[in-house]
Amino acid sequence: MQNNLPPLIVILGPTGSGKTSLSLKLAKKYNGEIVSADSRQIYREMDIGTDKIRIENHESRIMNRDIDKFYYGNVNSIPHYMIDIINPDEEYSVANYKKDALLVINDILKRGKIPFLVGGTGLYIKAIIDNLDIPKVKPDIALRKKLDTIDKEKLFSIFKKLDLKGAKKIDKDNKRRLVRAIEICKQTGRPFSEQNKKGRPLFNVLQIGIRLPREKLYHKIDKRVDEMIAEGLINETKNLIRKYSLNLPSMSGIGYKEIEEYLNNKISKKEAIQKIKYRTHQYVRRQDTWFLKDRKIAWINNYGEAQDLIVKFLT
Repeated sequence: MQNNLPPLIVILGPTGSGKTSLSLKLAKKYNGEIVSADSRQIYREMDIGTDKIRIENHESRIMNRDIDKFYYGNVNSIPHYMIDIINPDEEYSVANYKKDALLVINDILKRGKIPFLVGGTGLYIKAIIDNLDIPKVKPDIALRKKLDTIDKEKLFSIFKKLDLKGAKKIDKDNKRRLVRAIEICKQTGRPFSEQNKKGRPLFNVLQIGIRLPREKLYHKIDKRVDEMIAEGLINETKNLIRKYSLNLPSMSGIGYKEIEEYLNNKISKKEAIQKIKYRTHQYVRRQDTWFLKDRKIAWINNYGEAQDLIVKFLT
């Protein structure tokens, strides 16, 4: 605990664990505002597939123009940020996220509120709480096009040769992460694992993780996928693929690829839905693996336990 530093409360956990409802209750009770840490919800026009929360209003009530562009809207009178900030065909890196999210967090603190960093993208959270020194490497479009044609197993093999230490930690099922790691290794001439070093802490951080039994979580996920289909995920995907290339990083999110396969008669609708559910289960397991490495996370089972942790933290 760095008691001389400003407070930051993190609510994290795998997809479907209940981060949104918990964070709304806690932010309401403790004079907080919510900063999203979700690498899919940053994209506009991707609402159903990324399970974005529905806002009550979007009143541009912030005087700071630099912060206002990251304001999404209010939910239960709680301002939300870092959602709907770029178009699906725009480049956006972890370094971009760190810079933008820090602007928002510091503005919340200046106004006497408590920032709540909420989401399931582990690297976004780590970039903030560990103050990562992220290498400023511009995208190599030619290299990316070449790597995008290679399957995940081969990409992992290429990365392993470039960075043996990093290969033990990277999510080898995350093709986008593998491509970026290879890109950084090749451009800098240094192993990826020697970069992204921790800096001095910027905040006094409380990390609260939500834990649900795996089968209960899978059931919630499957129910939510069915709801997404009913809400119009197929039409949302149709509109996106009319405007954007399927090779964009934004279009690699779970749901859109499977629906695109259904629309092109490669698989049935039932198969597409089942693939979305299965891929989400896989993603949850990867999220668990990432978060369980961090021993500073306080895992809770209910709202009361979270409340006790925050009271102790703030006093």
